[in-house]
Amino acid sequence: MKEKVILAYSGGLDTTAIIPWLKETFDYDVVCCCIDCGQGNELDGLEERAKLSGATKLYIEDINDDFAENYIMPCVQAGAVYENKYLLGTSMARPAIAKRLVEIARKEGATAICHGATGKGNDQIRFELGIKALAPDIKIIAPWRMTDVWKMQSREDEIEYCKQHGIDLPFDHSQSYSRDRNLWHISHEGLELEDPANAPNYDHMLVLGVTPEKAPDKPELVTMTFEKGVPTSINGKKMKVADIIRELNRLGGKHGVGIVDIVENRVVGMKSRGVYETPGGTILMEAHAQLEELVLDRATMETKKDMGNKLAQIVYEGKWFTPLCDAVRAFVTSTQEYVTGEVKFRLYKGNIIKAGTTSPYSLYSESLASFTTGDQYDHHDASGFITLFGLPLKVRAQMLASVKEQDAAK
Repeated sequence: MKEKVILAYSGGLDTTAIIPWLKETFDYDVVCCCIDCGQGNELDGLEERAKLSGATKLYIEDINDDFAENYIMPCVQAGAVYENKYLLGTSMARPAIAKRLVEIARKEGATAICHGATGKGNDQIRFELGIKALAPDIKIIAPWRMTDVWKMQSREDEIEYCKQHGIDLPFDHSQSYSRDRNLWHISHEGLELEDPANAPNYDHMLVLGVTPEKAPDKPELVTMTFEKGVPTSINGKKMKVADIIRELNRLGGKHGVGIVDIVENRVVGMKSRGVYETPGGTILMEAHAQLEELVLDRATMETKKDMGNKLAQIVYEGKWFTPLCDAVRAFVTSTQEYVTGEVKFRLYKGNIIKAGTTSPYSLYSESLASFTTGDQYDHHDASGFITLFGLPLKVRAQMLASVKEQDAAK
């Protein structure tokens, strides 16, 4: 009986060519597994294509809710943003995908898992760290790094290889952006983006929305509610998290929100340039942060900012299934106990404009903050506070003055 390999299958040219290659090179039975985390119509026709290419079976696993609730929301609650701009769309999805691949491998009794990630990118690290953490006994096959047996170096090579194996597929030699899409975002790399001196061709590129210049001239008011840091409704309509993200993608895309052009530092050491569309994610993170402003104390917010940056690095580097990730997430979860309330904002020409925030746990006191004197604040108390708070500055200034006098007297 042949050994089985689980192939992380997208239906694209790379993973389609890998199917006959795995059979020819290792004599495996190839079980394709497409993990649906919001790719949309990219999943159309996958079953026919996989079988045509020689796969013995195809799984299409819907993990949208798991992805939204157990991977996206921890990062939203943490305010995890990589290098100040990247909202971790691809990074968050990889551990969720790796986990399901391992589950299918166990179910099928497979001895190996194969992925089609390039040897220059981050995804190879994310997939493989996830698999190693969850199933250290399962072999990992990465064709693009196996240059002794993987001879294809271009789309043309892969198309010719498929034709030689009797696979006639609807792929051509035309150039297009390299994209990754899921429930949270869509990324674009390649073509004019490979030169940072070039402006992005947004008219040709954008999928989820429009540029701010092409957005409506009238702002749109949106109201959201949260319970313990988790969104529960939009404009009065209760929805599960995945549907809230879908609706925010629609609204944000319409108003030109969430388009980011970034040169980022990959884990493997090189810089890469990409454009990310994250309309719903940008809104969700801003709305969540807007509510946290009311309910978190200063010291917690300062520490949480550090933890958010740390989680962004952890997730970007594929270290989701680690004790450190668990510890950081535990801290973040503890901060969300009172992040409950309502957030209002207007979407207009790429902007998210505050329109009022309320929470039963708000730490904002109108009596304290008002310019008029409140009964909880005695202005005279500020004098002693300033004296003590500024004492190190005063002592240092006195020391410098004394030294200067001594030097002058010499």
